[in-house]
Amino acid sequence: MNQLLSLSRAIDALNTWVGRAAAWLVLAAVVISAGNAISRKLFSLSSNAWLELQWYLFGAVFMLGAAWTLKLNEHVRIDILSSRLSKRARDRLDIVGHLTLLFPFVLLHINTAAPFFLGSYRSGEVSTNAGGLIIWPAKLMVLIGFVLLLLQGVSELIKRIAILRGVIPDDAVPASHAPPSATPTP
Repeated sequence: MNQLLSLSRAIDALNTWVGRAAAWLVLAAVVISAGNAISRKLFSLSSNAWLELQWYLFGAVFMLGAAWTLKLNEHVRIDILSSRLSKRARDRLDIVGHLTLLFPFVLLHINTAAPFFLGSYRSGEVSTNAGGLIIWPAKLMVLIGFVLLLLQGVSELIKRIAILRGVIPDDAVPASHAPPSATPTP
């Protein structure tokens, strides 16, 4: 179990690093968006490449941040049911959810995204918009995002099993996993 927990910590560290780096892409998207708007309004200059770059950055933030969101346990959950369960029951529910919903969903998307990206890369696919960007980097972000989400799912599964076995403390999962009434207020 210790080797699996080491793997979990490595995955957590990777996704924390990627998530924090991706968060900076929001600033880049805002700067590009503002620059594009200013150049369009003041100088009547516009570029499809800059517009597409904004979309690419937004997509990258979403795809690269998904695994970090799962690690922080900030993803959407149905609190109507889970808030009424004990912490142990929520951990079990997370295990079942990861195995029956998350993993099949992510594996399906990886299986779809890999040829989607490879075909685009091999063909040198370019946007159909005049002056548009190459497409494969955006498709690569989809593939990387789902691979990172799969890895984080594995990490979360390892942690939940370790908690249920008593190997790591119950507070090893972020406080947002607790029902709303149990979350400490600042």
